[in-house]
Amino acid sequence: METALIILPAGTYRAAEYLQAARRLGVDVVTASDAPQAFSRKMGDHFLRLPLEDPVESARLIVAHDDRLHLDAVVAVDDQGLLVASLAAEALSLRHSPPAAVRMTRDKASMRLAFSLAGVSQPRFLVVSGKNPETAGEAAGELGLPVVVKPVGLSGSRGVIRADSPLEAVAAARRASAIAEAAGEPAGSSLLVESFVPGPEIALEGVLSEANLEVVTIFDKPEPLEGPYFEETYYVTPSRLGARAAREVIEEVRRAVGAIGLREGPVHAELRLPDGGRPVVIEVAARTIGGRCSKALLLAKGASLEELILARALGRKEPAAALAGPAGVLMIPIPLSGRLLGVHHQDEARAVRNVTGVEVTVPRGQPVRALPEADRYLGFVFAAAPTRQEVEAALREANDLLQVEIAPSDPVRPGTVA
Repeated sequence: METALIILPAGTYRAAEYLQAARRLGVDVVTASDAPQAFSRKMGDHFLRLPLEDPVESARLIVAHDDRLHLDAVVAVDDQGLLVASLAAEALSLRHSPPAAVRMTRDKASMRLAFSLAGVSQPRFLVVSGKNPETAGEAAGELGLPVVVKPVGLSGSRGVIRADSPLEAVAAARRASAIAEAAGEPAGSSLLVESFVPGPEIALEGVLSEANLEVVTIFDKPEPLEGPYFEETYYVTPSRLGARAAREVIEEVRRAVGAIGLREGPVHAELRLPDGGRPVVIEVAARTIGGRCSKALLLAKGASLEELILARALGRKEPAAALAGPAGVLMIPIPLSGRLLGVHHQDEARAVRNVTGVEVTVPRGQPVRALPEADRYLGFVFAAAPTRQEVEAALREANDLLQVEIAPSDPVRPGTVA
């Protein structure tokens, strides 16, 4: 029996899905995390505790246990484990993307420079110092307004702020720097200032095997994402894109993946579609879609996205990277920062035709933050139907029914974090 080590950070949403995927594939599982989890005791000597904040030491510990475990694959579930998995798999001569490529996906400035060298279509950009927020105003003037200011090391729209004037760019840089520092980034870390790209945004989900990109799907994001913050809500597939436009998107993502040097594992790419131009790559991540969103993606023959990722890590050709049918997910919006009092009318939302599930992932009484400070999702609504139009309609109806009640905290001032 093949053995896969799955790195599951303590805060992951995805442990159950990966463990179930391993069972369906008949794979022996070793789990690793930065803290004990509910399943840890059951795993016995098949659980490793790793200091994920130290990727080199974590990889060394994995390699040290391989004489006992005989690993055939090392898979990271979320961002925190990506570099650990790459370093360990490289040392064990298992399928992996080069560590340098993985590092680049976690550093937006390095990614942008690699894209520039490879001719990838992307926003115009400048890298500025978080220690000197005034330089963001100068960059905005040079690039032309509006611009988007963002930390180089965060994901999920965290710290991403649109600015329509140089003064707004300076304020955005102060706030983005504070958010990055609160998230554990070094004080004064670099920021990106990018030209704002108008047009709809889409996401591509795929998986790499020996540098070959298999496309699982392209998601539409039906709600305009124009700022000042960029809260993602609806993801619906299949995309409205025609065949030619879809080919152009896929080709641009292939070019971007090649520029970074990724060779193995999942790919989640975000792009904008300006009117009359090439697709513009906003970001490429060496992981699957975030949060619980993968639950919306049922593949052909009942397989899950997690099964696909594990199978390719082990060199298997099945399951196929093909969706069973139209599907979508709503990431329940967080309207303001404060303490969650409840998400009401969940049963009514579950009863909506074509809704397949409603999950609230933040317990009542816990603090929540609206973007740009937000560091987690409030919850998810899933839908599947014969057509993409029915999927979107179901998600919108469920969203209209749900009522999020939050006791507000003090307003966030520019340059501070709630």
